[in-house]
Amino acid sequence: MAIVANGDLMALDGKVNSDDNAEFRHPRLAAMRDKTQEDPTEAEALENNLNYVTMDGNIGCMVNGAGLAMATMDVIKLAGAEPANFLDVGGGATKER
Repeated sequence: MAIVANGDLMALDGKVNSDDNAEFRHPRLAAMRDKTQEDPTEAEALENNLNYVTMDGNIGCMVNGAGLAMATMDVIKLAGAEPANFLDVGGGATKER
């Protein structure tokens, strides 16, 4: 956000996040996806229905559920290290479920 010369408030950036499990309902929105702006490892994981997030540390996390992922990353940080990623192999919701 910025205040421009005439005093108006202007948004300088914007992002849209959508639920991957509802993407089939919005094919036009899915068509706007720009894979060049995505982390290649995260994009590959998404193509294989995996929930993977890249981070800057050196300890990998493979967990069953987002809650366990957060708790595991907290423990890693409390020990003075940094998580390199988390890979959630939990069930998750799909359009079939």
